[in-house]
Amino acid sequence: MGLVTVERRGGTAVVAYANPPFGTMTAAGAQEMLEAIRPLVADPQVRSIVLTGGLPGIFIRHYDVDELFAMSEALQGAPPRPASNERPSSGFLALADLIAEAPKPVVAAINGLCMGGGFELALACDLRIASPAVAAIGLPETRIGIFPGGGGTQRLPRVVGEAKALEIILRGLTFTGEEAHRIGLVHELHADPLGRALEIAGEWEGRGAEGIAYAKRLTRAALDRPTWDGLADERHAFLEVMAQPSAREGLASGRRPAEIQKV
Repeated sequence: MGLVTVERRGGTAVVAYANPPFGTMTAAGAQEMLEAIRPLVADPQVRSIVLTGGLPGIFIRHYDVDELFAMSEALQGAPPRPASNERPSSGFLALADLIAEAPKPVVAAINGLCMGGGFELALACDLRIASPAVAAIGLPETRIGIFPGGGGTQRLPRVVGEAKALEIILRGLTFTGEEAHRIGLVHELHADPLGRALEIAGEWEGRGAEGIAYAKRLTRAALDRPTWDGLADERHAFLEVMAQPSAREGLASGRRPAEIQKV
């Protein structure tokens, strides 16, 4: 049996990860999830994606420490690897990038433990909904001599700011669901995070996919370039979206009834 299941709920694809009994992420699990999500990203019938955990009380516990230990042993004595800007095409890093850059909303329905690599995947999502009963959400990597290497050092400051991100990462802090919501790690608390994520996802089914895709891309890029460059891109993209049939349909539905009759 695989580690990843995909269920279609209307225009939403629910992707659940389960690696019993502990719910840790592994290299095989990351690749399986990557291969499950890639076709969903490319499918125009899929308007949004929801990630959740397939085990009770576990979203993704964290990345498998035994695998990380084996990697560390293999690297002992090896010459330093030169820095590279080459984008990963497989595995966990490619999975996180795919989630962040998908041209459709991706929501994390955090139904349980969500630490380390599990929380890094949640950070790559656009929205995070957590159960108030979750016992631990955060990045504890520095407690075991490493640091968040799956995007945590770059994505967390964009969520909670540099000062709070430094505190969380340097101290290896984790939080309950309620604490995570209070400091902005998650957007909402709900006793049924999957149900709430599906409710939000339903909002996107009747909206223009092009507008949503551009909105996500432009907003995510806003902090990575000068304001003027972002504004120029936004203005060009706005005209492209306005030329789409979905924009005309959406605008027509928002006009006053008397005006709609004239269209």
